[in-house]
Order: sequence, then C-alpha cells, then structure tokens
Amino acid sequence: MGQKIRKCKNCGRYTLREICQVCGGKAFPLHPARFSPQDPYGRYRRMAKKG
Repeated sequence: MGQKIRKCKNCGRYTLREICQVCGGKAFPLHPARFSPQDPYGRYRRMAKKG
C-alpha cells in the first residue's frame, strides 16, 4: 500500500494511477518533495529562481 493519491492536470480528477482513466492525461502527486536541510542543490535553485 505504498500508493499516494495523484491529481490529473487536464481534468482535475483524483486517481491512484499515473495516467487518468477519464481523459488520459498525466496525473501528478499532490504532496511536495521532502525537505532536507543538507540540500546540495539549494543554492542553484535559489539562483535560478532569482533569474
């Protein structure tokens, strides 16, 4: 039971699969990625965000 709920980007429906059964669109996880204080790439992401 390691599945997590996902949401389709096209129709907005919730599913446990990677592909939406209704519209065939790609479903993405709702939960953000885990945070780590020792993030080795955090500096580069902040620089890219600033522009």
